[in-house]
Amino acid sequence: MTTTHLADRLAAVERRIAAAAAECGRSQSDITLIAVGKTFPAEIIGQAFKAGATDFGENRVQEGVAKRAAAPDARWHLIGPLQRNKARAALEVFDIVHTIDRFEIADRLQYLLAERWPDRRLEVLLEINLAEEPQKAGAFPQDAANLLDHALSCDSLLVRGLMAIPPWTDDPEASRPWFRQLSTLRDQLEKSTGHDLPELSMGMSHDFEIAVVEGATMVRVGTAIFGPRSVRK
Repeated sequence: MTTTHLADRLAAVERRIAAAAAECGRSQSDITLIAVGKTFPAEIIGQAFKAGATDFGENRVQEGVAKRAAAPDARWHLIGPLQRNKARAALEVFDIVHTIDRFEIADRLQYLLAERWPDRRLEVLLEINLAEEPQKAGAFPQDAANLLDHALSCDSLLVRGLMAIPPWTDDPEASRPWFRQLSTLRDQLEKSTGHDLPELSMGMSHDFEIAVVEGATMVRVGTAIFGPRSVRK
């Protein structure tokens, strides 16, 4: 895949974001496009950066470690579950973590930041498991308030908003109620805590336009930019 090809794909996704934003009276500049390079090599990430991508997302810490050097000036997002033993490596690579889902992870990041990066505040989002799917990470909606209170008590964390992955379906429209639920939950948490939560990370290649209409400020797009992923062995 050439840099020109990636530039064309990025531009096509940006046009779709702009159209969706216009549909609901928003500006395209309100939405961050996160290029998700899961399974693609560092070379492709470097080409995407040259093609104009400014934000990259990875599901696995080790992939971020392997690829960050290909786009060192980009903003790197951890969008997959974070294990306690990978927290130190995550802090060395990622600029924002979308997947705080339990006290233990917030506490581990707080400890490491205070120990090694005392002047740094890490931007984080709380991951919410809206459908309470047992196979997925994320705090259940009824636990979100307690998780937010705890994360706010960690002074090295800057809690910016919420993230969710709706149940998978081939029908993009089926994601709309889940996106609305996340937006509503965000509004409730802001009201109860008085803390601004401006970011909503929701929407992927098949449903990001609906996510934008429902208030997404970050969309995580892989296939529409990079093409079909290879299967991990």
